[in-house]
Amino acid sequence: MKINSGQRKKIKEIAALAGLDLLAIVASTALSLLIVNMGVDFELDLLYWFLINLTITYVFFGLFKMYTIVFPSVGLIDSLRAFCAMLCIYCINVVCSVTPNALVEFRTCSIYCIFMFIFVLLIRFSKRIYIALRYSVSRKNKGKIRALIVGGGSAGTMLIREIQTTDKINYFPICIVDDDLAKSDKSVCGVKIVGTTADIPKIVEQYCIDEILIAMPAASKADVKRVFEICETTKKKVKTLPGIYQIVSGDASVTSLRPVQIQDLLGRDQIRVNLDEIMGYIEERVVLVTGGGGSIGSELCRQIASHNPKQLIILDIYENNAYDIEQELKRRYPELNLLALIASVRDLTKMEDVFEKYRPDIVFNAAAHKHVPLMETSPNEAVKNNVFGTLNVAKCADKYKSKVFVQISTDKAVNPTNVMGATKRICEMIIQTIGKHSANTKFVAVRFGNVLGSNGSVIPLFEKQIAEGGPVTVTHKDIIRYFMTIPEAVSLVLQAGAYAKGGQIFVLDMGEPVKIYDLAYNLIKLSGLEPDVDIEIKCTGLRPGEKLFEERLMDEEGMQKTDNGLINIANPIKLDEAYLWSTLEKLKVAAANETDDMKHLIASLVTTYKPQI
Repeated sequence: MKINSGQRKKIKEIAALAGLDLLAIVASTALSLLIVNMGVDFELDLLYWFLINLTITYVFFGLFKMYTIVFPSVGLIDSLRAFCAMLCIYCINVVCSVTPNALVEFRTCSIYCIFMFIFVLLIRFSKRIYIALRYSVSRKNKGKIRALIVGGGSAGTMLIREIQTTDKINYFPICIVDDDLAKSDKSVCGVKIVGTTADIPKIVEQYCIDEILIAMPAASKADVKRVFEICETTKKKVKTLPGIYQIVSGDASVTSLRPVQIQDLLGRDQIRVNLDEIMGYIEERVVLVTGGGGSIGSELCRQIASHNPKQLIILDIYENNAYDIEQELKRRYPELNLLALIASVRDLTKMEDVFEKYRPDIVFNAAAHKHVPLMETSPNEAVKNNVFGTLNVAKCADKYKSKVFVQISTDKAVNPTNVMGATKRICEMIIQTIGKHSANTKFVAVRFGNVLGSNGSVIPLFEKQIAEGGPVTVTHKDIIRYFMTIPEAVSLVLQAGAYAKGGQIFVLDMGEPVKIYDLAYNLIKLSGLEPDVDIEIKCTGLRPGEKLFEERLMDEEGMQKTDNGLINIANPIKLDEAYLWSTLEKLKVAAANETDDMKHLIASLVTTYKPQI
């Protein structure tokens, strides 16, 4: 069998460590004999004792994985393994000393084991000891970044210890602040706690701090936001540790410092859903995601792929996006039964073919045109894609007996002032109507607000504008929106699918709305620049179809609770089904013929639609 370079390196490391252990055995044997009996002569019993120790040391060190350690990260667990291994070795030595034909004295084997334990720890901690000594010698190295650590808890302790024992982080921890007054004037790994978060501006100036490192991964978003607002007054760079759940899951390490991100400043905790408890309806099912290459669609595919579907079908009209998510999932889940199809939901014949061939059990319809200003100038396209694309997929799901159909909707569907929102409201009406009469399929819609980082959202636009030197454009200083991250939105969509009973509109709780102007201001600060000094924030006026705030419910809908407090159900509104279908026929003809009065036709169907003139 051919041995690769990585395996050769591993064998060399194990051999070197075993060689050092042999030297430790020899040294411990010699020292124990010298201490107990200075004039001892060499005897055959001592040779037997030495050979026994040599054998049992390698056996127990192998059993307790003493040859699989990583030197830079050796710690308490490795010390406990060494102790347990030496305890076993000591027990065998005791037996050798108390038998009628004892090989050595009890004192000799006891001293031997003490020395051996010390040598074993020194060998395995040698690299950390070397780095710590080098760090101590070079404490005044001007090349180090002078850092203030915010948080003297376990995360702060881990961070400081890593800084002090690795050469991969170019920081020098000067001092710590912590709001726990009981920790005041105490030290963590030799670094003193000198105040609370309220003292940060004063401490930064007093200790000539270069950067502030926030080590509060378990803190609420409200606390992180408060601390960041204090830190930004110092005009120093601020970084933060990832969440504890990321460290524990292995997605990040304690050294994974990153700049504070805009989602850290939403003022609420990240919504977390235990998908393992509710994703049973996905397992061993054929799942179709339309618009599967988009922001929401691709994240749906990621989370579905991790829960053992029988087959996952990605359907998208844009081949580049579909290709990207297909390749990503193939790398991450090589055993996944994955199929990417390039097709348009507008094409009923193609949709019929897809459903007939693959018989999807669960359908997530994320395909849509969603850019508000663009749909104002191209209302026909919004109708063709959003309304009749949804209708095509929904009809096929009903005809081919899919079990669950989940429509991705938006809070812009509530009392819409734009074509995009109005078409999404029509989609909800279609879903409720078809779902009411479907014998096999549970049709539901999920309504949520703006998604941070999605295609067309404000954050990527702001980042691009900042990179270009500004100005950052906000339509109105008072405009507010509900925000979620992509993983938050998708996990709640998946949970809503588990709650589906048919004809429901699920409304996600997105916390408190956020001012877009504040997002722009904070994003400029996060980029290390000064708003309206380095980068101008320019208010351009509301765009066509845009309103100052979005609502989650129409007045007549009301709200029902689900077991998940973050998901609510809008009470269904009675619809004139005959009028709905007849108007849709007219709308289809008008859209195909590029009729100019599209907004009036939409308004006749969505009575809450108030187009801006």
